[in-house]
Amino acid sequence: MGTEVKSMELKKNQQIIEAEQALSTKKVEGFVADVKSEIHKITWTSRDELKTYTKIVVCATLLFGMSIYFLDLMIQGFLGGLGLILRWIGG
Repeated sequence: MGTEVKSMELKKNQQIIEAEQALSTKKVEGFVADVKSEIHKITWTSRDELKTYTKIVVCATLLFGMSIYFLDLMIQGFLGGLGLILRWIGG
């Protein structure tokens, strides 16, 4: 009788494992199907739009970079002039 109980427990455990694996497989398949459906919903930009937006970003980046550079030069010139005046006054 003890061996029958053990074999029944083994069968029960095996059935539980198989059910969990099937459930896990269904979850993965459902996730992949959801991802595919979401990818199909995406509206991708056209090649021309992408080129236009890239040009805008590059030009804006250069413009801001040059603005910061020239502002830095102006601040350096002001501080250099201020230092020269202070040395002239202070000796």
